[in-house]
Amino acid sequence: MDTWRLGRTDIDVTPIGLGAWQFSQGGGMAGSFWPSIDDEAITAVVDAALKAGIGWFDTAEAYGNGRSERTLAAAFTRLGMAAGSVAVATKWWPFPRTARSIGRTIGARIACLAPYPVDLLQVHQPWSLSPIPTQMRALAALVHAKKIRAAGVSNFSARQMEQAHAALAAEGVTLASNQVRFNLLDRRIEANGVLAAARRLGITIIAWSPLAQGMLTGRFHDDPALAARLAPGRRFLNGITPKRLAATTPLLQALRAVASAHGISAAQAALTWTVRFHGDAIVAIPGASKPRQATEAAEAMRVRLSPKELADIDAASWRCLAGG
Repeated sequence: MDTWRLGRTDIDVTPIGLGAWQFSQGGGMAGSFWPSIDDEAITAVVDAALKAGIGWFDTAEAYGNGRSERTLAAAFTRLGMAAGSVAVATKWWPFPRTARSIGRTIGARIACLAPYPVDLLQVHQPWSLSPIPTQMRALAALVHAKKIRAAGVSNFSARQMEQAHAALAAEGVTLASNQVRFNLLDRRIEANGVLAAARRLGITIIAWSPLAQGMLTGRFHDDPALAARLAPGRRFLNGITPKRLAATTPLLQALRAVASAHGISAAQAALTWTVRFHGDAIVAIPGASKPRQATEAAEAMRVRLSPKELADIDAASWRCLAGG
C-alpha cells in the first residue's frame, strides 16, 4: 500500500484515511447529521478499514463533543491496536474561544484518544477570537512539548493558510496540512489559490467529503427516496435535491463508464481521481458507517486509472459544474 508524507513532517499516511464524523453517536450539533452507530458497529467499521489498508483516521472535538474521539480509541483498543501503530488526527474547535484554549484543552483531546497519541492537531475553522499567528504559536508550543506530532488547519483560505504557515515557520514548525472540502462537485480550491499555495509550501491537502456526502456513489440517483430520509442538515449541506441529482447524472454516468472497465464502483473511481489527479498533493478522508463502505474506500487506493481515464473524469466534472 502506498504511503505519502504528510506535508513536510515525518508522518506517513495512506492516500485514503477514514473520517470519523459519523462516530459522533448523536452527540452535539455535529452528531445530528448522522444516525447513531453503536460501539459494536463502529468497531466493525474500523476493523474493516484497518484490514483493507487504511492507516490513519480523522476525528474532532466537535464530533459529538469528544464522543467520536472516544469511540474511535475504544474501537482501536477492542481490536488490540498498539499505541502508535495507527495515525490519528483530531481538531480543536475555535469559536467562541481564544488561542489559550488550545493549550487548555489538549489534555482533553489526549484523554479522549488515550492511549493513542495525537499525531495531527488541526484548527477546525478560521473562526477563533485570537488572530491566526497567536493560534499557531499555541500549536507550535504543543509540538515542542511533544504533546502532538504535527500542526494543521482546516477550511483555511489561501491567505489564511499562508499566514499560518509563516507563523509556524517562525517557531520552527511546519504547517502539515489544510483540510478542505474537495470533490468532483466542489473544486473551488483549484481556482481560489488554496491548492496552488499548498503545493508551493509543501502542505498536504486533506479532502473532506470526497464523495460529496454520498452524491458520487450514485445511490441517491438510483433511489431518490434515500435522499429524503437523510438528516436535514446533511441534505442542506450538500444540496441533495431532485434537481441536483438530475444535473449530476452525466457525471455519474462518466464515472460508471470508467469504473466498469476496472470492475470497480463509481465511488471508487471518484476517490481514485481525488487522490491521483494532482499527484500526491491531496489525500482523502471518506466516512463509512458500514464495514463494506470502509473496505470499498480502502480498495480504491489499489486502483490505477490511465491518464486518459483521469482526464475523462476531469472533463465530465467540469461540464457538470458548468451546467452542461
